[in-house]
Amino acid sequence: MATALSYAPLFRQSIGFDRFNDLFENAVSEKQTKSTYPPYNIVKSDEHNYQIIMAIAGFSEKDINITLHNDTLKVSGKPAAEKADKLEFLYKGIAERSFEQSFRLADHMEVKDAKMENGILAISLLRNIPEAKKPRMIAINNV
Repeated sequence: MATALSYAPLFRQSIGFDRFNDLFENAVSEKQTKSTYPPYNIVKSDEHNYQIIMAIAGFSEKDINITLHNDTLKVSGKPAAEKADKLEFLYKGIAERSFEQSFRLADHMEVKDAKMENGILAISLLRNIPEAKKPRMIAINNV
């Protein structure tokens, strides 16, 4: 019995890519058991602006680390241990476990800023293509 193949992982971890080959290579090289915690959205607001929006309830700004190395943006979080020690939970439904998510950025993608409000982390990205790399019109000269 054949199982349905989902292409969702191809589009979740790469931001700013327009070529399918790059997306496919990234998906093939990643582990099949990649964590989906914490949940996140990737939003393209226009041709040059993107956002990664992560739901990280229970974390504060000091619990989150955002690093950019080469073309990989890593977001990791480790909950403060002293919070859990002081409280007796009758029911614990908010997952406050450590996490790490990596996002491969396309060429010319820059991290503009990161904001956290009401348990939502929003990382703004900008595609900043240098003038030399932008498409240009070539004039046809008749002699």
